[in-house]
Amino acid sequence: MSKLVITDLHVTVDTEDGPKEILKGVTLTINEGETHAIMGPNGSGKSTLAYSIAGHPKYTITGGTVTLDGQDVLSMSVDERARAGMFLAMQYPVEVPGVSVANFLRTAKTAIDGEAPKLRTWVKDVNGALERLNLDSTFSQRSVNEGFSGGEKKRHEIAQLELLDPKVAILDETDSGLDIDALKIVSEGVNRFRGKDGKGVLLITHYTRILRYIEPDVVHVFVDGKVAASGGKELAEQLEAEGYDKYVKANA
Repeated sequence: MSKLVITDLHVTVDTEDGPKEILKGVTLTINEGETHAIMGPNGSGKSTLAYSIAGHPKYTITGGTVTLDGQDVLSMSVDERARAGMFLAMQYPVEVPGVSVANFLRTAKTAIDGEAPKLRTWVKDVNGALERLNLDSTFSQRSVNEGFSGGEKKRHEIAQLELLDPKVAILDETDSGLDIDALKIVSEGVNRFRGKDGKGVLLITHYTRILRYIEPDVVHVFVDGKVAASGGKELAEQLEAEGYDKYVKANA
């Protein structure tokens, strides 16, 4: 089971001029088996939503609720959110020098499951996940994200998704910086995850090109910290043709 419910979420961030409200009452529900895409202009709050749900300390929740299968997400620490079944693929994955991909993945899996995976089957699982994302087995010995290309960083994120197997995946501009080949590989990985029972996906993107490979059930238009419109995949096609202008003007 996986049901993520966001209700009237308000979020601020500290600035030199004091707290600034970024999210101004976001409400949406991702049911089991659904993929929701969020699109919107720069600065509309898309990434703020992702990081707030994941528990980034930069953002302050000032109102609203977030629940996963009825559990209060906002009362959880970041690691508790991960163990509850939440996963964030970051727009800009950070480098972790001195920590190998293999150690990072096994440590994360152990923390989430509460016990270490059996080494023999785990190595096989890791190599299989890397191979499916067109990353060779020597990749696991490299330091996390250090010297990785943009495509390698994003493919590594999807390898994490496959191995950690959360309930809900929040993908923050996973398509940014990818060429067409890497985009297809990443999309195939997301679709493998979506194909499992009881999964939910929140996909944040600027462009419709990834939605040609990952078909959303619902598309939301984000403007000025809230959902300005929602619809099916045809809404993404409309945005591609017409842009966000009419939604920005309506919310001005």
